[in-house]
Amino acid sequence: MTAAALSLPLLTASCPTALRLRPAHLLRGGLDLAVVGLNHKTAPLEVRERAAVREGEQEALLTHLRQHAREVMLLSTCNRTEVYLAGVQGEPLSAFEGAWGHALRPHLYVHQGQQAAEHLYRVTAGLDSLVVGETQIQGQVKRAWQDASKRGDTGALLNKAAQGALASGKRARSETGLNDNVVSVSSAAVELARAIFGSLEGRTALIVGAGETAELTLTHLRAAGVRDVIVVNRTEERARQLAERVGGRACASEMLHTLLPEADVVIASSAAPHYVLRAAGMQEALRGRVAPMFLIDISVPRILDPAIAGVSGAHLYNLGDLEGIVQRNLSSRLTLLPMAETILGEGVAELQRWNAFREARRATQQAALASD
Repeated sequence: MTAAALSLPLLTASCPTALRLRPAHLLRGGLDLAVVGLNHKTAPLEVRERAAVREGEQEALLTHLRQHAREVMLLSTCNRTEVYLAGVQGEPLSAFEGAWGHALRPHLYVHQGQQAAEHLYRVTAGLDSLVVGETQIQGQVKRAWQDASKRGDTGALLNKAAQGALASGKRARSETGLNDNVVSVSSAAVELARAIFGSLEGRTALIVGAGETAELTLTHLRAAGVRDVIVVNRTEERARQLAERVGGRACASEMLHTLLPEADVVIASSAAPHYVLRAAGMQEALRGRVAPMFLIDISVPRILDPAIAGVSGAHLYNLGDLEGIVQRNLSSRLTLLPMAETILGEGVAELQRWNAFREARRATQQAALASD
């Protein structure tokens, strides 16, 4: 995917003494909506890491973005970072780069008006995901919208667009069969582990993290025959809650290096400002082990030092290594895409009708005020 061209800005008078830039599509009554971001199609993992939303940084990013739009929604997942803007002022590309402070433009895409709405609907339905049709993104979009709403960062347009995307995404999955045999990043990670060991029956898995992706991965590991599960997390209580749900052991993060030698499979799915495991720690963990250790880092930014790949007996993989598995599972789903796209198109058309009615009513009200 390449970055879409911006519409040429036109000057329009918003008051007798001020002019502001408005995209040309707005003069035709279009949606005052834009999205700018990057994903697994436009940026390699090391670039996506630079645009990740790290703990404690979100409010600073939003403070900058609010200067460029009346409404702001931030969507950040392991494979994408996107900003949705309504009531746009200025250039979305510059707003994004300014917020993150990195030169990211070669990897960014920007869509405005109808194209922005179409992108949001496709993302929510899982059609733009690494794993086409995966369901986790639906919940991630919902949380992004709910968080923005609680902060007071959404208004009528973003609320309507997000709600429409969620409804259309759910309908596209249920009516086309995309919900059947869903392949996720978590299931692909387990499939990769199977390729290393042949079978996961009786193996021990250690999960770093206690979030939704970690839980999904544990569910797939259990289904694949993993006997023992260890959950390690910065907050021991969250680790305990997850371990109780999947029937495993919970430990605080300080115990990682102590428990590591027990693990056959290590899944890293957490947020941290630094690597939680380095090559020296890996060498120590493998000392005395006969069997190799499989590690996959599905965190963005990564939390397992890439140098671990050079340690004998350690098999380290990351999100990029899942793409081959995903592509093999994609062919059976391609036939479902035209029907899903049709359903999403109907949803976008409904959003446009709603917006046209709103704009017409606003124009009538303004005309009435001017005539008084």
